[in-house]
Amino acid sequence: MAKSMSRKTPGRTKPSQTTEPKESRFIVKEPGELMQWLLATLAGKGRNKVKGILARGQVSVEGNVVTQYDYPLAAGNRVVIDWSEKIPEAPIEGLEILYEDADLIVIDKEAGLLSIATEGEKQQTAYRMLMEHVRKKNPQNRVFVVHRLDRETSGVMMYAKREQIQEHLQSTWRNTVVERTYVAVVEGCVAKSEGTIRSWLKESKTLQMYSSRTDNGGLEAITHYKVLQADREYSLLEVKLETGRKNQIRVHMQEIGHSIVGDKRYGAKKNPIGRLGLHARVLTFRHPATGQLLSFETEIPKKFLRLFQTKNK
Repeated sequence: MAKSMSRKTPGRTKPSQTTEPKESRFIVKEPGELMQWLLATLAGKGRNKVKGILARGQVSVEGNVVTQYDYPLAAGNRVVIDWSEKIPEAPIEGLEILYEDADLIVIDKEAGLLSIATEGEKQQTAYRMLMEHVRKKNPQNRVFVVHRLDRETSGVMMYAKREQIQEHLQSTWRNTVVERTYVAVVEGCVAKSEGTIRSWLKESKTLQMYSSRTDNGGLEAITHYKVLQADREYSLLEVKLETGRKNQIRVHMQEIGHSIVGDKRYGAKKNPIGRLGLHARVLTFRHPATGQLLSFETEIPKKFLRLFQTKNK
């Protein structure tokens, strides 16, 4: 009895299906910046494609999602690229998330937004919005306040995502934070091109900070400044903090006779830009978990620069 045999007809075979991997894993061989490493590693993808992958949170370093272009990579770091398309989260009004991982969130806060609610203020705050943001991923997630910016001060600040990280940052702040640089628009032409202000700051019962050149039982405060631009009416200063006391820059600018514009509380008579003329431009610190040096720099607000451009025309 003859056996029936199945025959494969030429041209009728099913094509083999190739599926894209869900993720790619790499080990970094040499230290460098993340964006440059991605461009070299994903050479066939094109710059815009790589930027999109990074911006959408598809890149993880040591298990933490990273979106910062100049994030420093160390030899031996594990990098994972998730190839599944991520739906970008709607922007949060009043702030921009510059960096986020399992331990920290770094933001650029707009002027007018509270860092955290006070007893008398229960309005929308950066803290509350970030809490909502992290709880979209896990209802148990939280954020913790590390430091604050005044409501009318814009710029870079950070929050912790774990209580241990908050406690570590607050207890080692002066050693962990390498640089805090602000820009300020102040009244009048500052005569000295650069200088240092050192005093002791003490808070009154009305929550006003007062400065004394001798120890008045308050906290020592040290501020360094450099003039970037100036005319008869206003000066644009770069201000670096050696200490971080409440209202430190505002009080010290008043002390040298050049109050920050819009700062009526500390002696300002003019408000040409419709807001407090203070912006936290640079924050550089060592990551509390990894020890890596992270630096975040924002643009000088256009309102600050426009004040001088108009006059120079």
